Amino acid sequence: MALDPLASEFFFRSSIKKYIIDSLSTIEGKLVIFDSTILYEEVSTYNVDEWFVVNFGMFDRSLMSRNLIEINCCTRQDAEGVKLSKLTDLVVGYLTDTSMTDTMRRIAMYDATEIDPLNWTEIGKMLVLKFSEGFQNTTPDKTKVKTITPILTWGSVV
Repeated sequence: MALDPLASEFFFRSSIKKYIIDSLSTIEGKLVIFDSTILYEEVSTYNVDEWFVVNFGMFDRSLMSRNLIEINCCTRQDAEGVKLSKLTDLVVGYLTDTSMTDTMRRIAMYDATEIDPLNWTEIGKMLVLKFSEGFQNTTPDKTKVKTITPILTWGSVV
């Protein structure tokens, strides 16, 4: 039996990557990295002082599927954390939608079978159910990091 497209982890991850790249990289012009092993160490060779590291968490397939992602906002040369607070505000702006009565964003889920995202077909919407914000931390090389953790949910058949 074929897997319901809305229960596909590959489609979920591809859709989230597309949303984050379209929003934070293409529109906002920020560096976005999808790799849990890179937070600040390897970025030291990059010529940036603001970036995001995105990690995928537990994938829960059910009638109402859920996934948690981590969006790490990172800044350098930011003594008072002003740039970091602007980055976190930017992320929260993309997780919320004040035109909705619950103010939470709906993110398109796509059938990502095609290689080119321009050829993807929307198959549903994911709701940003809620999000939490961690404490500001400072790494040994003085990178400031704050993690925003949204939980997304959507209907699927498993």
